[in-house]
Amino acid sequence: MDSHLFVTFIVAITLLTLTPGVDTMVTIRNSARGGWKDGFATSTGICCGLFLHATVSALGISVILLQSANGFQFLKLVGAGYLIWLGVSSFRGIVQGGNVFRLPDSGGRPFVMRRSLREGFLSNALNPKTALFYMAFLPQFIDPEGSALIQSLWLAAIHFIIAMLWQCALALAVNGARNWLQSKSVSVGFNAVSGSVLVYLGARLALTEN
Repeated sequence: MDSHLFVTFIVAITLLTLTPGVDTMVTIRNSARGGWKDGFATSTGICCGLFLHATVSALGISVILLQSANGFQFLKLVGAGYLIWLGVSSFRGIVQGGNVFRLPDSGGRPFVMRRSLREGFLSNALNPKTALFYMAFLPQFIDPEGSALIQSLWLAAIHFIIAMLWQCALALAVNGARNWLQSKSVSVGFNAVSGSVLVYLGARLALTEN
């Protein structure tokens, strides 16, 4: 890949990363729940999902999903269902009366790395929009004379670094604000907003035509 094309990729993937979406919402939600460690682990899970999409794109499976209405619809509904489940979990936090901004050692929900990694990975891996983006975007930067898989994974590694830097910065920002956001009303409001956004994203994903 020549330098001009590489710069184009860096700019495009950075803009994609900075655009608010599901990954941003899940990172903020989990950072508020369990602190910066929760946000870091969630971000790691999310970014690991990028390698899955890169592999799928390189192997051409995304093309099959795109051309198969049933296959794409199934993947879309699974991803939408998971987002809605995350949103409902936020609403459940309101009913249970927990404070998502309370530090774990003062009665908040404890940080569980496996849970955070799983939630981050699934939120990204089950997002067909990311799969379709990779399928349409990565081929523009692939040299047909080289290995598509190796090149795709290399580009995903660059995306991994950029996304980790951004999402971890978000996690630190949310963690720093938690000492200010200790009131019960703020906690309920955050759960309500994050839950509503996640349910909305899931519903929109399930109902979209393409």
